Amino acid sequence: MSTRPRHVVVVPTDDLSPVLARPPLPVYLRRLWHRRHFVVADSRARVVSSNRANLLGSIWLVLNPLLDGAVYFVLFGLVLTGSRGIENYPGYLIVGVFLFQFTIQCLVQGSRAISGGRPLIRSFSFPRAVLPVAVVVRQVIRFLPALITMLVLVMLLPVALPSMADGDPVRQPLAWTWLLLPVVLVLQLLLSTGLALVAARVTARIPDLTQIIAILARFWLYASAVFFSIDRFADYPVLHAVMQVNPMYLVLDAARDLLLYATVPSAGTWAGLTAWSVGLLVVGTVWFWRGEESYGRS
Repeated sequence: MSTRPRHVVVVPTDDLSPVLARPPLPVYLRRLWHRRHFVVADSRARVVSSNRANLLGSIWLVLNPLLDGAVYFVLFGLVLTGSRGIENYPGYLIVGVFLFQFTIQCLVQGSRAISGGRPLIRSFSFPRAVLPVAVVVRQVIRFLPALITMLVLVMLLPVALPSMADGDPVRQPLAWTWLLLPVVLVLQLLLSTGLALVAARVTARIPDLTQIIAILARFWLYASAVFFSIDRFADYPVLHAVMQVNPMYLVLDAARDLLLYATVPSAGTWAGLTAWSVGLLVVGTVWFWRGEESYGRS
């Protein structure tokens, strides 16, 4: 029986940490930021590949909201006369449909981020917030051609459908208020990111909740004044007040003021939208971070 001298190797542990441990929030956010280039590149590739099998390819990024808007126009504008009392109803509807679709896709797809990325979570170590954030980035890329289409339609629809414009059928002018639209879009982006983070954690342990979120999203659609004016509910003060603080109503109301009516939204609209957007982003980020250690277990 040979006896070999034993050599004790001391390994410094100062820089070691458990693989699944939750890092401090500043460290977590820094790691998330360092992966931004990968998130953007991966999101761009996924958007292109998702439409590659279709005959029209990426044209569907524009066709989908256009077809949705056409269906809602016939149903609510013509059949149910939802256009009554709304100046430039075609533009009103287009802004509502296009902008609402962006946020609702971030919410619904974000709710599937953790359950759909479980194999990746179990194989690699990375901030799990990459998954819902990547969902939002993909929706931004999808939304860009639709946004351009929306702006063109806002200018042309009053000419094409003058009977629905409730006013002088001339081309919608490019007012200086259009310059404030990026501010509204940035606030909507913050709001949508916060929603995606919240939905991702809510459904991490119970994936079936994704179906409930999809159903609730339909109710949110009708509560956000996408098709009609909330003035219809003026006789119901409680419901009217609730709809006025709905964050998506604030987004749509601000965008419509800027694009359709050349009006700067009120200070209350700016304050409410900012509070919702920043608050939900902060709450969603912190809450998702607190569940970091649990996403790979179930």
